[in-house]
Amino acid sequence: MKWQGKLITTGEAVQIEGENGVITGVSPLALLSSVAAGNQTLGTSLPWISAGWTDLQVNGFGGYDLNAEQTTVEDVEGVTRTLHVKGVTSYLPTVITGSFERMRQAMSVIADYCQTNQYAAASIRGIHMEGPYLSSEDGSRGAHPRVHTRDPNWEEFMRLQDAAEGRIRMVTLAPERDGAIAFIERLAESGVVVAIGHTAATAEQLDDAVRAGATLCTHLGNGSHPMLPRHPNYIWHQLADDRLWAAFIPDGHHLAPPVLKAMLRAKRDKSILVSDTTQFGGMPPGEYSSLIGGKVVLHEDGWLHTAENPDILAGSAASLDTGIANAIRYTDMDLAEAVEAVTLRPAKVMRDERAGRLQVGSPADLTLFDYDAQRGMISVRETVVTGQSVYKS
Repeated sequence: MKWQGKLITTGEAVQIEGENGVITGVSPLALLSSVAAGNQTLGTSLPWISAGWTDLQVNGFGGYDLNAEQTTVEDVEGVTRTLHVKGVTSYLPTVITGSFERMRQAMSVIADYCQTNQYAAASIRGIHMEGPYLSSEDGSRGAHPRVHTRDPNWEEFMRLQDAAEGRIRMVTLAPERDGAIAFIERLAESGVVVAIGHTAATAEQLDDAVRAGATLCTHLGNGSHPMLPRHPNYIWHQLADDRLWAAFIPDGHHLAPPVLKAMLRAKRDKSILVSDTTQFGGMPPGEYSSLIGGKVVLHEDGWLHTAENPDILAGSAASLDTGIANAIRYTDMDLAEAVEAVTLRPAKVMRDERAGRLQVGSPADLTLFDYDAQRGMISVRETVVTGQSVYKS
C-alpha cells in the first residue's frame, strides 16, 4: 500500500509505503513543475500526512457511550468507527468512576471486542481507568458520582484488570486518597501509566505521587474546584513540576483560550492534547440524561455541563480534529506542534518507541488531512490503521 502527502514538519512531499501493518518506506516525491489545471505544483494538491492521531481520553462519541449502565459491543464499535472519521487511529477507551460491577462489565466488553474485531484491536491501545480512586469533594470530582469515589484497593484493581484481560494501560487517581502512594508504586511497577487527576492534593502529596511513579496530569486545569486560592494551589504545583506531562482539553470550554495558551507555554513540549469526548460529541444541542453526570445540557457551541450546576463540565463534545485546530487558533502552537501533541508525545507517555512516528518499522497508522488556516478548520481525507484504510472522505 502507498500513500502520498506533505510532511507536517517540513512540508516535503513524500510517499509512505506499508506492508503487513508497518511502514516499510518513506520516500521523497519528485514534484511536477505544473499540472493541467494551471501553475500549481503537485505538492499543493496533496494532503498533509502524519502519524495517526492518538486520543488518550475517550468516554464515548456520536451517541455511543462507553460508560452506560451496560456497555455494548455496538458502543465500542460505534466509538471506534466515528473516531476514524475524525482522523483518530488509536485511542484509550476511558472507563470512569462507577460501581465495581459497572466498571467490570465495561472492561470485559472492550476486551471481548478487541478479540473479535481487527480494527478495534489495532485502534484500542489500552484502557484508561479514570477513577474511582478520585477526590470526593465537590469540584475536584467533577461529574464523577461521589457515591462511587473511594480509596485505592489493589485487589479490586486486579479484578478489573483481569476483566480487561490486562488492557488497563493508564489509571487516573487522586494522590491524597488513603493508600494512594503505595498504590501508585504498584501500578508503576506493573507497567501501568499513572496520571494525577480530580484531585485536591497538597504540594507534598503531589510530590510524593511523582516520586512514587506518577508521570501525567489528566486534563490539567479541569476536574478542580471552581474557586481556588490564588496561589499556591494544586494546578500551579502540577504546572510547575517539570517531571510531569500534562494533557489538556482544547475544546474552547474546558480551558478559556488565554488559560490554554498560558498552560501550554508552561508545559511546553510535555503538553498533550486530548478530547475527553463523551457520547454527546457530534450530537445536536439539547438536554440529555447520562449515567455519569445525570442530566446534562449541550449547547450549540459544544459547551456541555451538568444541568444542576453550569460551572461543572460534563466532559467534552468536541473531537480531536477540532481540538488541534483550536490549539493552533488560540495558542502559540503551529500545525506541526499541535499534531506532535497527538502523535509522538502520547506515544512517549505510553512508553511506545514505535508509535507516533513516520519511520520504517513504525505501525502504518496514518492521518491524511487538509488544514484551512484562514477558517481554522481541519478536514480529514483518509484514516489508515495498520495499513488499512478505515475512512476516506
